[in-house]
Amino acid sequence: MSVTKILAEEFAGKQFTVREAYEVAGAVAKRPSIRARIYEGLKNNTFLRLAKGVYATTYTTEDGADGDCVLINGDGRDLSFLKDDSVDAIITDHPYALPGALKGGNRDFASYELFQYTEKDFEEKYRVLKPGAFLVEFLPEESAENFEYLTRVKQMAMKVGFFYYSKVPWQKGSFVANTGRKSKNAEDVMFFTKGKARNLRPDAKKDKADPSEKHYMSGANGMLPAAFNFEPPGKKERIHQAEKPLGLIESIVKYVSLPGEWLLDQFAGSGVLGAACAALGRRCLMIEKDDVAVGNIVERLQMGRVQLETA
Repeated sequence: MSVTKILAEEFAGKQFTVREAYEVAGAVAKRPSIRARIYEGLKNNTFLRLAKGVYATTYTTEDGADGDCVLINGDGRDLSFLKDDSVDAIITDHPYALPGALKGGNRDFASYELFQYTEKDFEEKYRVLKPGAFLVEFLPEESAENFEYLTRVKQMAMKVGFFYYSKVPWQKGSFVANTGRKSKNAEDVMFFTKGKARNLRPDAKKDKADPSEKHYMSGANGMLPAAFNFEPPGKKERIHQAEKPLGLIESIVKYVSLPGEWLLDQFAGSGVLGAACAALGRRCLMIEKDDVAVGNIVERLQMGRVQLETA
């Protein structure tokens, strides 16, 4: 009997955890199938429940580390399937609804499902992040149309318990958007932490005093730059209107996480966080609601669909 038929009979009509699937498949399968190997590659992801519309890929980095990337076709604002304190960092760019800001530059979001964050959004982000973990939010440069919302975003984040860590502009190289009251070529990258920042920042003073081991203190892995300067993807090469350059996301990933950790993007868009995690030996959970974007991410990352098969 095939692994998929075994799982179909064992979990008929029910959702199941990766660990449960792996235990059943591993106990009865003499020769692991491709799908069983997918389960095996994801077995350490103890917080994810598999269901229809879930995609996954496994990869090996240049230094030999194994990693996993999971994509869920769903609503990124619904994190109810994630356990408390289960995510090592969140890096995301939500499709914000702002009057007069739907068009211009790289954005034409009139057809997207737009929204504004509520306090509940930040309560959920806070709940799923591990203590000290970083929340990184991309937000537009302040303008007459958005300054009230941007202020409210910061207030909501801090009200639920996040600490404001820093703001770093993303300078978009030679790109300039001539919209609104002034030309723009930047977005803001906002860094928050769940309570006091975790210990990622190298402590050179202690290293010098005791060179036998590496020492770390509270903060990001290195001093954040005055600005991130990366050219955005061109129109011909990007697969999403709000796509971020891979180098930018890789830089942020290295500041807020360590190899092997799980990072979350609630609004995956182009799947660039998955590509960055694959390159840097991190694990990635992405959520995307738009079916076209999901298809593009699956193709970009060469993902396989993870679901029960009855045939």
